[in-house]
Amino acid sequence: MHHIIARGIERRRIFQDESDRDNFVQRLGIILKETGTQCYAWTLIPNHFHLLLKSGLVPISQVMRRLLTGYAVSYNRRHRRSGHLFQNRYKSILCQRDQYFLELVRYLHLNPLRAGIVSTVEDLDRYGYCGHGVIMGHFENDWQQIDEVLELFAKQVSVARRRYRAFVEEGIKQGRRSDLTGGGLLRSSGGWAEVKAMRRAQIFQKSDERILGDGDFVEQVLLQAREQMERRHKVRAQGFNLDKVAERVCEVLELDKSNLWTAGKDRNRVRARSLFCYWASRELGISQAELARKLNISPAAVTFSVKRGEEMVAEHNYCLFKSADRESGE
Repeated sequence: MHHIIARGIERRRIFQDESDRDNFVQRLGIILKETGTQCYAWTLIPNHFHLLLKSGLVPISQVMRRLLTGYAVSYNRRHRRSGHLFQNRYKSILCQRDQYFLELVRYLHLNPLRAGIVSTVEDLDRYGYCGHGVIMGHFENDWQQIDEVLELFAKQVSVARRRYRAFVEEGIKQGRRSDLTGGGLLRSSGGWAEVKAMRRAQIFQKSDERILGDGDFVEQVLLQAREQMERRHKVRAQGFNLDKVAERVCEVLELDKSNLWTAGKDRNRVRARSLFCYWASRELGISQAELARKLNISPAAVTFSVKRGEEMVAEHNYCLFKSADRESGE
């Protein structure tokens, strides 16, 4: 899970009125659906926003690039301004789900109350620019995952909503929680008192400012990232680029290379493009925007192709490397 925070440059407003907010929410929903990214919590504040996302086949960096760039262009055009809208890069904190899921949902959804946009929990229930009202059933959208939140409170929806709301209300007295807005040992552990207690007990945790979770979780995330980087380095070191990936796809599927680059919905062509997109994205780290340009298709089509390619590899055990390449590379 990723807790995303993006602020306006110099903390200026990024939402002037409901038209801006509606524009942002519409863009967010389209991009989340096209990329298969799940959203559990979200809220819009005049000068920033929060999202709690679970990445799918498309990296969060690509999701956010599309969202921020598209919205900034639209905002600048509408308000006749130019220049950057957002402050530097958005903040993304990778979060340990089991430990922080409900706490983050509650924290994000209480932001309008803490910011003074609404005055009471009753107002928050019906605030249209926050995921809380969707969970409570006062608003609908087809891109927010509410079932996974409610099922943690009860099987019956009405009971779950009542308990969820009580849980949210209990969080008001906690105020702002710095432990949920950044990683590192201090925040993940809940403060210096907890860190000192662990050290007295000879418990030493690995930490990273980009990650919110215990030491084991941090170590696992960093290990996976390192393995992925090493894998991509190995692939490129063996001379793989987009053209060589395309050649390997056509060799594996016994197709002519023209099938890959020619537009159309022929079954063999679709399969070739799917495997190509999957290997190019996962093995080479090519962005889906670049693949969309290369194949002259939409980013959403690339997302679906990557998904199909993943299924093909799992079903048929296709491998980018030939047997001899695999043996020499190990």
